[in-house]
This record gives sequence, structure tokens and C-alpha cells, in this order.
Amino acid sequence: MAPVLPQAVLAIEDRRFFTHGGVDAFGVIRAAWQNAVEGRVVAGGSTISQQVAKLVFLSPERSVKRKIQEAMLAFWLEREFTKQEILTIYLNRAYFGAGAYGVDAAARRYFGRSARDLDVAQAAMIAGLLKAPSRYSPANDLKLARQRAGLVVDAMVDAGFLTDAEGTAAKARARTLSVAPRSGPPAGYFVDWVREQAPSYVGRDHGALRVFTSLDPARQRAAQAALTEALAAQGKSRKIGQGALVALDENGRRARHGRRARLFQERVQPGDAGEAAARLGLQDGGLSRRHRGGASA
Repeated sequence: MAPVLPQAVLAIEDRRFFTHGGVDAFGVIRAAWQNAVEGRVVAGGSTISQQVAKLVFLSPERSVKRKIQEAMLAFWLEREFTKQEILTIYLNRAYFGAGAYGVDAAARRYFGRSARDLDVAQAAMIAGLLKAPSRYSPANDLKLARQRAGLVVDAMVDAGFLTDAEGTAAKARARTLSVAPRSGPPAGYFVDWVREQAPSYVGRDHGALRVFTSLDPARQRAAQAALTEALAAQGKSRKIGQGALVALDENGRRARHGRRARLFQERVQPGDAGEAAARLGLQDGGLSRRHRGGASA
């Protein structure tokens, strides 16, 4: 990856990464002071080592016990891995919004290029996402993402990674950054759902995984187009802004889904979709579509 990318991350996330032993006492004190002044939580004080511990071993739960576990795991990581290895794990696993995990996925999602080819402003924008990926995502709020990138550039200058002149040029560039059109199937929510389910099958103690799913890109695009068209035509009049799509093959055995992961998450009445599934199931069992059956209590 481009050297400016880890520099941007270090400048804004953990400037003393190469000198602390896993937990930065100064960072904790600074965060506590900032939170006290603001009267709310505005800084966390976690080092990159602590964040790696959270990403790899812990749940998102917030508690004193989990903070202690995070610190102990950070010390262990510092003993077992080099600083460069810990930083690499972080850059490859952190979430950058819009379904992008890892810096290369983020670079391709937002700028349509590899992380190796990022310029300073682009690297700063990606590094700025780590604090709040959804809030600062240029796909959601480009103006806010540009402002955040400017703050990261200032941090890089302050940390000595950039000269004043380089910082001025990078901030000017950041103000003009745009987001590359999203390519590939619109399946980000499905990918997020799969990622949430994976630990229940393989646990958390594993290396990098390649997960194969039933997603069919062509059918996914067709489902997305059909759902978008239906919502555009009838959504407003029926006061419906979001939806999902279920499709069954003629044997009624394979279901394919459309937009988002609402099929798994929503608790709503499926309506006539259930009738279609039942009828296809009857046909699969050798019964006529006109079959009428009943059950006694």
C-alpha cells in the first residue's frame, strides 16, 4: 500500500504506536480529560494494539471488564507480534464504512483504485473514517468526509509526516475529492449479514477466511432493479420506502433475496409471498396447484 496510508492512520489514531507497549497512558489521560471537558464521550484512548484485540478477539460490548480484557490482549499482542505486523492486521481488518473491510477494499470502494495508488488526500480521507465509518463515509456525507480528511492532513503535518507545503497542497486536494461510482452487485448488506453469521460457524480464533455464498450477482442485480422499480412506482402512494424480495425456483427449494438483509432482520407479515411459497412446496410434493387441503385441530 502507499506509505502515506499507514502514516495517515498513525497520525490520527495512535501517534505513539511505535513507542508504547500496547496501552498508551498519555492517550488514556488525554481522552479522559477531553470527555470530562465535553461532558460526553468524544475520545476513546484505545491504541491500535487495543483496537486489534477488539477486532480479533472481543465483541463490541462496552464495559469495564471488556476494557481490561482489551488491555491485557494488547500487551499479549505486543509480545507475540512485531509493531508492523500489528499495524498490518489493523489496516486489513478495520471497517471503513459502505461494506468495506480493510484499506484496499476501502480504496477500491471510494476511489476505484488499489491502496497502493492512493495520494495523500485520499489516504487522509480513508484514515479519517476509522473514528466513525458511517458518519464520515464520503458515500453518505462527502462534505463532512472532506472536512475530516483536512483534519487528518493537519495531524500528519503535526506528526512530521508532511511538510507545511505538502499539507497545504493535500488539503486543497481533499476539498475536491469525489467518490467513485459503486461497481459490482449491490450486495453490501448481504455481505454484512454473512460476516455477522460467520463467527457462529468458525469461531473467532482463525486466520483469514474465504467465504463462498449462494449470492448470484446477475440475479441480485435483477432483484435490485425490480425492487427499485416497484418502490418508485408504488412506494410513495403506499407510504413504503424500503423493501425486500423473495424468489423461488420452480422446485421451491432455493430462495434468493434482493435488497438489504431485511429478509432475515425484519419482523413483518410477508403477506401473499407466503402463499406463493406454500403453493410451490405443494407442487414439489407432487400435488396440483389447485389442491385444497385442511387440518383438524
